[in-house]
Amino acid sequence: MAETDTQISLQILSPEKTLFKGEVSKVTLPGVEGLFTVLPHHAPLITALGKGVITFTTNPDGHRNESTEQFIGIDSGFVEVNHNHIVVCIEKKEEQIK
Repeated sequence: MAETDTQISLQILSPEKTLFKGEVSKVTLPGVEGLFTVLPHHAPLITALGKGVITFTTNPDGHRNESTEQFIGIDSGFVEVNHNHIVVCIEKKEEQIK
């Protein structure tokens, strides 16, 4: 598989600024009815998010053995998933955990 087949474009936005913009291999989000994970080629989706933590895995140059998990806490928001592009708009950002 080509690298683009295993990567997802992710943007995480707050009213103040862009918190993250880059390529990831997966994203786990706090939906209002529970956690859910988005992988490459996920079906299109728009949904609300509840209080929790967004977890995403970055892979520099597509190398799985160099993956890094990052975390951003949120109070609420919404997400749109469409053709390997994810845009997350959050209402409030808590301190980023590394």
